[in-house]
Amino acid sequence: MAEIIQKDGTWTFDGDAVHIVPGRDKGVGLLRQTLGAVTVPLRALAGISYEPGRKAGRLRLRLRDGADPLLQVTAGRLAESSDPYVLTVESDRTGVAEYFVDEVRNALLLEQVDPGPVGHYLLPGPAVPITAGAGDGTAAFDGSRVSLSWNWKTEEAKSSGGPRSFRVEDLKAVEWFPAAGLENGYLRFTLANSTSSAPEPKYDPHAVELFGFKKDPLMALVAAAVLVRMPHPSAPAAPAEAPPVHELAAGPEPGPAPAEDHDALLRRLRELGELHQSGILTADEFTAAKQAVLRRF
Repeated sequence: MAEIIQKDGTWTFDGDAVHIVPGRDKGVGLLRQTLGAVTVPLRALAGISYEPGRKAGRLRLRLRDGADPLLQVTAGRLAESSDPYVLTVESDRTGVAEYFVDEVRNALLLEQVDPGPVGHYLLPGPAVPITAGAGDGTAAFDGSRVSLSWNWKTEEAKSSGGPRSFRVEDLKAVEWFPAAGLENGYLRFTLANSTSSAPEPKYDPHAVELFGFKKDPLMALVAAAVLVRMPHPSAPAAPAEAPPVHELAAGPEPGPAPAEDHDALLRRLRELGELHQSGILTADEFTAAKQAVLRRF
């Protein structure tokens, strides 16, 4: 086992996963503190590096594209103080950081982990229920329904319609952009039945406008918690009338199932196991879905 303990946080590698616990130093961003401990399975990693510096170095994990809903929704726009996959390393701990890198890299080679993109999330995303207040409103998510409410900074054209609430199933997109320069940021939800272009975030009843303050990054956690429960952007498009993965627990439609390739069914079982392990499928959903697949052998 490899471990590095710093004021910025503690990283531990047990051969199967990197366990990340944020520190309590003043430089640790509010997003990292709120997100808490994160476990990154080895199969979710594309690489690891140590970047030495004059006063402090950086230990950095690189995840496979599409493995983490938080990285998916923030798309490289997180400030380093908010990035859970960066650890500030004091100069006298360079040797420990380099040993940590070697251990993880050796495991990746031994396990022959593909560093390429994935078609489903390998991390479960932030825990729910989750609520964040920033900018001109508050966003809450209980695992199935998003709620938006407004404050005194909200434009009357938006607040006059009252709070908004909608189900994950009603969404086709969720976006988070931080404020940059003179441009405000936003957390925006796009409904599946939306046909017109969205108004500016300050007037959009399905968006929270962000002004660049300390709590803005917390809206990214809400976005990630919602995103992980939506179809993965890299997953193949489902055939018409086909139910999403989370509805497989209801069982297959009546009638004989068409014959399928044996290897394809085995791949499907592995995918379901990974979805269950990452927390996207419950134990009951996993059991029902697995039985549905086994009946097709």
